[in-house]
Amino acid sequence: MDSGGATQVTTAGGVQIRQTRRLPDFLQSVNLKYVKLGYHYLISNLLTLCFIPLIFVTLIEASQMDLGDLRHLWLHLQYNLVSVIICSAFMVFGFTVYIMSRPRPIYLVDYSCYRAPDHLKAPYNRFLEHSRLTGDFDESSLEFQRKILERSGLGEETYVPEAMHFIPPRPSMAAAREEAEQVMYGALDNLFANTNVKPKNIGILVVNCSLFNPTPSLSAMIVNKYKLRGNIRSFNLGGMGCSAGVIAIDLAKDLLQVHRNTYAVVVSTENITQNWYFGNKKSMLIPNCLFRVGGSAVLLSNKSVDRRRAKYRLVHVVRTHRGADDKAFRCVYQEQDDAGKTGVSLSKDLMAIAGGALKTNITTLGPLVLPISEQLLFFVTLLVKKLLNSSMKPYIPDFKLAFDHFCIHAGGRAVIDELEKNLQLLPIHVEASRMALHRFGNTSSSSIWYELAYIEAKGRMRKGNRVWQIAFGSGFKCNSAVWEALQRVKPSRNGPWEDCIDKYPVKTEL
Repeated sequence: MDSGGATQVTTAGGVQIRQTRRLPDFLQSVNLKYVKLGYHYLISNLLTLCFIPLIFVTLIEASQMDLGDLRHLWLHLQYNLVSVIICSAFMVFGFTVYIMSRPRPIYLVDYSCYRAPDHLKAPYNRFLEHSRLTGDFDESSLEFQRKILERSGLGEETYVPEAMHFIPPRPSMAAAREEAEQVMYGALDNLFANTNVKPKNIGILVVNCSLFNPTPSLSAMIVNKYKLRGNIRSFNLGGMGCSAGVIAIDLAKDLLQVHRNTYAVVVSTENITQNWYFGNKKSMLIPNCLFRVGGSAVLLSNKSVDRRRAKYRLVHVVRTHRGADDKAFRCVYQEQDDAGKTGVSLSKDLMAIAGGALKTNITTLGPLVLPISEQLLFFVTLLVKKLLNSSMKPYIPDFKLAFDHFCIHAGGRAVIDELEKNLQLLPIHVEASRMALHRFGNTSSSSIWYELAYIEAKGRMRKGNRVWQIAFGSGFKCNSAVWEALQRVKPSRNGPWEDCIDKYPVKTEL
C-alpha cells in the first residue's frame, strides 16, 4: 500500500478490483495566484501587523493600572502644565496648517457624451462610395482606405459631420462652426439638465480642440451661448492632440485648488469638417478612416456639499511630454503634401514612440498607485538586472492590483492591442475601449469618457473602484488620470449607450 493514499477493494462480477485513491499533490493543485495575492496582502498590511503586538502590550499595561497610578499621572501633568499647554498649542497649530494646506478634493459631479443623429452615420460602403465619388482619390488610395477600415475596429454606426455627406463635400468655416456647436452644445445641454446646475454658477471653463481654433474661440462660443458670467475664467486649448482631455482636467484641477466653492466645466472635442484630407499620401489618409464625430462635457466641483452626489473623486493626474525628441515631435504632424493639400501625417514609428511615452508615464504613476508589494518586486528585479543579470527581463508591475477599470484612448485597434499585451490586461479590461472604438470611432480626447460611460452602462462601477484613464496625443504626449468611485455609479440620463448597450460587447474582426 502506498503511504500517500488509501486502498479500496470492490467486487465486480466476482472479480476483486483494487483501487488506489491518492491524496492530491497540494504543491501542484494550489493556484499560484493565491500565493501571490497572499504575498500582496501580507506586504500591504505589514505596518498594521507590526503594530498589533504594540497595541496588545499597551492594553495589558493599561489594564494593570489602579486609581493610585491614575492620580500620580494627573499630578505629574499638573506640575508640567506649561509643557502640556505648549505641546497642545503646537499640535493645534500643526493640525490647522495641515488642514489649510492640503489639496482640496476635486469631485466629478457628472459628465455627458454627445451622440450624433442617425442621419450622420457612415457605414463602410457609404464611406468608400462617397470617397470614390469625390474624385480626389486614386484607386490605390481607395484600396488603402478600404483595408484600413477593415482592420480599424470601427463598426458600421460611427458618425462623420454633415459637410462630408454631400457630394462633393462642403467643408467651410461655417460648416465647421456648425459641427462644433452641435457637439459642444449637445453635450452641455444634457450635462446641465442632468445635474440641475445653472450655467451662471460655472466659475471655470476649459475647452480643448486640437485642429479647429476659430476667432472668437470655442470657449467664447460657449460663454455667448449660455450667457456665462463676466468674471468666468475661460481657457481654450488648441493643437494638443488626443490626450488634451486629461490636460484640460489637470488645468481645471489646479484652478479649483485656487478658487474656492465653485464649479469647473471641461469640454473635450475634435472638429473634422475642415480637417478631412483630400489627397493621396498614405500616411495622411489614416485619420480619415479613424476619426469620427464626438465630444464630452465634464462637471467638476470643489464644494464639499457635492461629495454626496458626485460620481468620482480625482486621485491623480500624471503627464508625460516627449516633445524634446525630434522623432516623437514629428510622429503626428500636420502638414501639406506635395500637391499642397493639408492633412495630419502619422509616422510608422508611432507605436514605438507611444510605447516609450507610456513607459515614462507609468514609471511616474506606479509609485503613486501600486501596492508596496508590487513596488518591492519591481525594485528587487531592477537591482538583480543591474548587478547580476543584465539580460533578465524587467518586471512588469501588475496594474490590475491598483485599478479596477481601464479607459485606454480608442485611437485605433493597434493601440489597444499593444496596451493589452504590454500591461498584461485581460479582455474585459479593454472591452470598454474596443466597444467605444467600434460604436463611435476615434473621437479624439473625448474617447475616454465614452469608455467610462460604457463601464457604467454595464453596471460594473462599484463604490471604491479605481479607474485609470490613459490617453496619447501629438507632441508626443502620454497622460493619465486616476478616479475613485464615490458610489455605485449608474449611467446618467441620455447617455451615449442608452439605446444600444444590450448589443455589446460585439465580436470585432481580427
